[in-house]
Amino acid sequence: MPIVNQKNSCGILANEQFPVLYVSGQKGQSVISDEKPEEEDFFRLPNLTAQDFGDAEFKKTYGLKYALYGGAMANGIASADLVIALGKAGCMGSYGSGGMRPDIVEKDIDKIKAALDGKPYMVNMLSNRNAQAELDLAKMLVEKEVPAVEASAYITPSEALVYYRLKGIRQENGRIVIPHKIIAKVSREEVLEKFVSPPPAEAVTSLLKDGWITAEEATLADKIPLADDITVEADSGGHTDGRPLVSMLPALIALANRKQAEFGYQQKVRVGAGGGIGTGLSCLGAFEMGAAYVVTGSVNQGCVEAGTSDYVKQILAETEMADVIMAPCADMFEMGAKVEVIKKKTMYAQNAQKLYECYVKYPSFEAIPAADRERIEKKILRDSFDNIWKNTKDYFSKADPSKIPQAEKNPKMKMALVFRWYLGNSSRWAVQGNPERKFDMQIWCGQAMGAFNLWVKGTSLEKAENRHAGELAELLLNSCAYHYMKNLLIRMGAAPETFREDIL
Repeated sequence: MPIVNQKNSCGILANEQFPVLYVSGQKGQSVISDEKPEEEDFFRLPNLTAQDFGDAEFKKTYGLKYALYGGAMANGIASADLVIALGKAGCMGSYGSGGMRPDIVEKDIDKIKAALDGKPYMVNMLSNRNAQAELDLAKMLVEKEVPAVEASAYITPSEALVYYRLKGIRQENGRIVIPHKIIAKVSREEVLEKFVSPPPAEAVTSLLKDGWITAEEATLADKIPLADDITVEADSGGHTDGRPLVSMLPALIALANRKQAEFGYQQKVRVGAGGGIGTGLSCLGAFEMGAAYVVTGSVNQGCVEAGTSDYVKQILAETEMADVIMAPCADMFEMGAKVEVIKKKTMYAQNAQKLYECYVKYPSFEAIPAADRERIEKKILRDSFDNIWKNTKDYFSKADPSKIPQAEKNPKMKMALVFRWYLGNSSRWAVQGNPERKFDMQIWCGQAMGAFNLWVKGTSLEKAENRHAGELAELLLNSCAYHYMKNLLIRMGAAPETFREDIL
């Protein structure tokens, strides 16, 4: 009959070996054990574990042990190995297909499927200016029978995304069967409404007209939501609106519920939480606010399985919460879009901001004052503007040839494409660990990384080489469950000093 105390509390609370706890005694002097006490006045509590948190239907839908998935990070940072590690741990990973060649994406999907052998996984569909490339990816995902995608950075759902959603949809025994699941990341109300609504009619009509979907699939489109699940993405690494989770999550859950009532779908659209999830307590906070599941990101980038360089992983292991900053990014550069990156040991944020300021202020590269042009060529590009333009043309000759004649006639557009060469390559230099470009590395990261580092300081997890994605996911959720039980018992009268502060 173990009596819970500070020494053993981490081994009893949130432990499935002790399914029930009994609380007896006076407030402030409560006794907690796993056997029914002799006193008549006691409480009987289920000892909740990590598996008990989150929405049961979410876990059932995706075949998960835990209500947690690892969000995608582009350029393969959310690698096949990372997805496999999370899948084997009872969670789910989203493969970072953004910026990857189609043949590599296809190869990695095959690797994931072989290693997981039916266990859950996702592939990221990142909003893409190149509509044909996005449609080609969606077609590949359908052909590869990828069961779910994580839709990221969409303001308006694309035809490619609608095609993936509707292909194979059918009615069986009075119910609509949807073979392709979508989890959409959103940070704005109007975007959530689009994903909780049925697929846009104009996209459905266009796909039907072009023969991408059948008449039956088109007919069923207005009876289902575009997404099965919505991830409310708060302040996070990479693209972010920087909005606080405590404000966004309750508001967007309420909005999703209103839209659900409006459309009356056969299955409720669930809402999860991402952004800032770096400790067990942050997981608990999200669940307590109503999240169906939690999404991790930055903390996974520092794991052994992540597809980035050891140099970057070491920087991530040293990052503090104040070491991140917003900086211009390659995609949507001309619009002034920014991403959250590390400012420690890199000059990327300052360099990118300089390029953006010059783009906004001047009609062409030649119009930039001579001193600034020299600094850009020598310190940032490290090559002449003309040479970088040649490299840029080589890239677009394959990716999108129509851009070349447009830029040749439009010097401001030409300047933007050259500047985007630097911004685009900076993230690849980080992934590659290019020693000549250490101070130009664009390392996407949110404040969750600093919170995690502070949490594990003084433990074996302080070292980057000891961080494994599956183990970290379980640690976060086990800590979440421990804190829930500890806080509940304290509210019921147990003295705070009865328990250890955390499970670490």
